[in-house]
Amino acid sequence: MAIVSEQYGFNTLAVRAGQRRTEEGEQSEPIFPTSSYVFASAAEAAARFAGEIPGNIYSRFTNPTVRTFQDRLAALEGGEACVATSSGMSAILATCMALLSNGDRILSSSSIFGSTTMLFNNYLSRFGVDVTYVSTTDMDCWRDAMRIRPKLLFVETPSNPLTELFDIRALAALAEEYDSLLVVDNCFCTPALQRPLELGAHIVIHSATKYIDGQGRCIGGAVVGNAQQVGTEVFGFLRTAGPTMSPFNAWVFSKGLETLELRMRAHSENAYLLADWLESQPHVKRVYYPGLSSHPQHELALQQQTGSGGLLSFEVDGGRAAAWRLIDATRLLSITANLGDTKTTITHPASTTHGRLTPEQRAMAGINENLVRIAVGLEALDDIKSDLRRGLSQLD
Repeated sequence: MAIVSEQYGFNTLAVRAGQRRTEEGEQSEPIFPTSSYVFASAAEAAARFAGEIPGNIYSRFTNPTVRTFQDRLAALEGGEACVATSSGMSAILATCMALLSNGDRILSSSSIFGSTTMLFNNYLSRFGVDVTYVSTTDMDCWRDAMRIRPKLLFVETPSNPLTELFDIRALAALAEEYDSLLVVDNCFCTPALQRPLELGAHIVIHSATKYIDGQGRCIGGAVVGNAQQVGTEVFGFLRTAGPTMSPFNAWVFSKGLETLELRMRAHSENAYLLADWLESQPHVKRVYYPGLSSHPQHELALQQQTGSGGLLSFEVDGGRAAAWRLIDATRLLSITANLGDTKTTITHPASTTHGRLTPEQRAMAGINENLVRIAVGLEALDDIKSDLRRGLSQLD
């Protein structure tokens, strides 16, 4: 019997929600690496395929290990349903394909992952879905942009890489007024630090690849929301189109959720101390981190988040060449575009995560050539500082 989510606290749910023990009595969740399932009779098979009785049918859309992860993440986000997908990008695609039609409009922040922009501009546009971008967090600008009457509002908060914050409550009220859906990418806070559904959002998107895994092992995504939009419509797309999470990856992510709150607190502590230190370093022009009082939305962070997360970025004196010299001089930090790892990672967004955008699109998103992004891991903070000090010394 699965745990009833309303009865328990966050960390209890993170460890136990969604687990259904088999007759073997296992303590740890099992992995079910099977493509299909055996039915007791032809009549039972027909009833399951028709949706008349619950049960496993085919692992493209029903698998016990994946279900455990889905139920656990839904409990942590406070959602009625979760659909696990093969990647974070497939979670966004599944949401759009399930809920949008030809002629619908998306109103999106321009401060989103580069691949999300490419998905919106290069692929959804082929199916008659129009996308308009808002390049500011100012709610008056969002309200003015609602004149296009979008079917869906999309934000990433905090954003990657500038850690811009969007007022979820205010956007939810705006969406309600215009009968739109508010979709929030909660990848960088996770439900350990922010619960968008409680603030009025309709759907939450995750790249489970990042902090949910926490150790850079697997690729996966998830969509969380209500029983109709997610449990029926997004699930229906997954059942047919098949951007499916593998059982092994689902097992890894379920185990990652068990330590999520502990890790996110540790990431946040290290990131805040590093951001505070970077603000005083020579050659650092500006630091972007919501936990700093210098961040323009610091007060909003205190209102809708319980921590500021592990992602920060900063601008250095000079352009791309200076940023690359700093990055190349590090020895401990991993030069990789992935994030959410226990290992600290460093990258140059303008040439990696947002490199496929045009210069005009990058300028609209505020991603300059002198910007460096760090996803702060769980190493000793002094060691991270020493490695960055080595990099900064190359700018003297």
